[in-house]
Amino acid sequence: MKTSHLGIGIAACLAFAGCSGHGVKTATPRPAPPAQTTAIVSEPASVTNKVTGSNSPAYVPSIRTTSTNWMARHEKFVEQAKAGNIDLLFQGDSITDFWRTRGSNVWNEYYAPKHAADFGIGGDRTQHVLWRMENGELDGIHPKVIVLMIGTNNSGTDPADDIARAIRRMVEDIRSKLPETKVLLLGVFPRGPHRGDDGVERMKVIHAVNEQIATLDDGKMVKYLDIGDKFLGPDGKIPDDVMPDQLHPSEKGYRIWADAMNPTLDAMMQ
Repeated sequence: MKTSHLGIGIAACLAFAGCSGHGVKTATPRPAPPAQTTAIVSEPASVTNKVTGSNSPAYVPSIRTTSTNWMARHEKFVEQAKAGNIDLLFQGDSITDFWRTRGSNVWNEYYAPKHAADFGIGGDRTQHVLWRMENGELDGIHPKVIVLMIGTNNSGTDPADDIARAIRRMVEDIRSKLPETKVLLLGVFPRGPHRGDDGVERMKVIHAVNEQIATLDDGKMVKYLDIGDKFLGPDGKIPDDVMPDQLHPSEKGYRIWADAMNPTLDAMMQ
């Protein structure tokens, strides 16, 4: 159900999320999309909600306020979920989103036959995926497996503890809403120099996040898988033909991803 006033919807969402930051909560109402004029970009270092005027920590569900079509894409995913017929769901940011473009050939080869859906949105941080999952994207579906990988966009601004806390909440949400669905939780992929960032400090955060979320593997319904080393060359760096911008995989990179993940995923899909 949509609220009649966006301010009330956002305030309710943030108030709900701030109650504890732990445990599983029921989905909150989805506010109507705000008027926007800015194209999709990665979120700035300190994300200020233009409606509430407050910053959103990594583990507090929040809408995107720097995208013209973020809400429209979310609503499309909700409708896709309601339609059903999703046995495999990928959830994340642009790295997941780009299965539609750079990785489309690999996707069509391996995942389209498995009735897969891609709910990745470029530029999303953990707080945005949390909001989407708690506002309809897990409703009406019963996938065998959800592949979750998120956090790189938070790595330049948020503490590792907060990012890991957000990912833990996502896993708890999935387990609560979809108790028969398994979670393939991927370690956050490595990244190199990108848009003036040397990547060193970000990789320290990513390593710390991965160490924490690895503990979510319960040996049964949640499987943690770190394939980051598969993207590295002999010198320990990311080859340009694998990630041309040192962040997003090329078609070759998506094939590396699939080849490294598929044995585990196929076993989980049984």
